[in-house]
Amino acid sequence: MRSVKFCLFLVLACLGSVAPASAQTAVSRAPYTLLPGDQLEVSVWKEPDLQREVIVRPDGRFSFPLVGDVVAIGRSVTEIQDELTTSLARFIPEVVLTVSVKAALGNKIYVIGQVQTPGMFVVNPMVDVVQALAIAGGMTPFAAVNDILILRRVDGRQTVLPFKFGEVAKGRNLEQNIILQAGDIVVVP
Repeated sequence: MRSVKFCLFLVLACLGSVAPASAQTAVSRAPYTLLPGDQLEVSVWKEPDLQREVIVRPDGRFSFPLVGDVVAIGRSVTEIQDELTTSLARFIPEVVLTVSVKAALGNKIYVIGQVQTPGMFVVNPMVDVVQALAIAGGMTPFAAVNDILILRRVDGRQTVLPFKFGEVAKGRNLEQNIILQAGDIVVVP
């Protein structure tokens, strides 16, 4: 019975979260910003030696020939493409360069405790707590649904954000259903 209520809640939450076209357009305009673990493909036209895949390292950078280390963390693909084009223009006249995200693997969240499938999940950057619980298969019958915690590192310090599923399920205190950030841990005791 509890899992049926949870599924019904998820369906209603998804239907209620459908934004008007203008709001969806505003969200879709925000460019994806790169994270450690993301894989990029860089291609320079007529320069086969400069076509390669790069991975954003844990320090937020990647290395590229003739350019050196490039800071990627928190930047868009367009910003990276512009920097590489400018740097390579010293060596290649009329450089034509393309950067694309081959795999967005940097946005990892963790859901542990009393969920059906605990673990690490690579998700899009707009996943909230309820969606993360759904991705983890929902909660077990033993879950303390009003004692859920979100662990987050801010400036190297651990912070704890409480989440009371029972309130959200009743449509109250919806502001606690926050968008998760890369590295967040959802703990379901």
